[in-house]
Amino acid sequence: MSLAASRGHPSWDKYGRDWPNRESSRFVEAAGFRWHVQRMGQGPPLLLIHGTGAATHSWRDMAPLLATRFTILAPDLPGHGFTDPMPPGSLSLSGIARALSALLRRLEFTPEVAVGHSAGAAILARMCIDRIIAPKLLVGLNAALLPFDGMAAHFFPPIAKLLFLNPLTPRLFAWSADRAAVDRLLRGTGSTIDRAGVDFYARLMGNYGHVAGALGMMANWDLETLARDLPKIPAPLVLIVARGDKAVPPSAADRIKRRLPHVQVEFVEGVGHLAHEEKPRAMSERIFRLAETAGAIEPF
Repeated sequence: MSLAASRGHPSWDKYGRDWPNRESSRFVEAAGFRWHVQRMGQGPPLLLIHGTGAATHSWRDMAPLLATRFTILAPDLPGHGFTDPMPPGSLSLSGIARALSALLRRLEFTPEVAVGHSAGAAILARMCIDRIIAPKLLVGLNAALLPFDGMAAHFFPPIAKLLFLNPLTPRLFAWSADRAAVDRLLRGTGSTIDRAGVDFYARLMGNYGHVAGALGMMANWDLETLARDLPKIPAPLVLIVARGDKAVPPSAADRIKRRLPHVQVEFVEGVGHLAHEEKPRAMSERIFRLAETAGAIEPF
């Protein structure tokens, strides 16, 4: 039994039997724990990092499309999906970035393009700032790069920490996370995804270990420092922003643009926070175009 399974995280034998792109999955030891990763395709290396509370299933339709022109590496983040949890004191942005650095070294994977959704974009930004990776292109899909505005800035981080420190919270949340509740939660982000997608989220959110991993990441998030360091990003940064995103306000992209005039912002209509799950082909085609412009892949 893995450390993840022993701490209540999803069992691969039970939960992974019909996991999307299962044939591309493997388990790797790095940074002192076991990771679940998916690797597929041929071409320049592209790193995919999912957001808080998700896992590799989030790329179920998009990864195979990107794999037609890239070699894709998509890990489950620590404590998410089938990857072991990290020690609570290591769950900062920098701590997760260092753990991913060890994984990339273990796999001898040097991304030329990096794509992150929501909090995944923040992790990739930290990795670029800390010179862990040096991609030709960094793409943030509805990227969560700035601290919360207003009262949320004072309310949310302490509440997340309190919930994380209470060992009963993940179990209570998992027990209440039936499919209907998860469907409402996802629609609250402004997105409507297919039934299979909702089912995968419900499967994970019904598991207290996965919930604990998501809460732990949120409780240790330090976006104030990241926001201060954003001008240090050496990689070309493109933000793809859904107008219908109710989780990360589209106005955040305008705030980033004022700080970093060289950042490219592209707005998309008719989708929400999970735009890459709603329209995977359209999002993939955007990334292909951006990668061609950045010189990461040859134009067709």
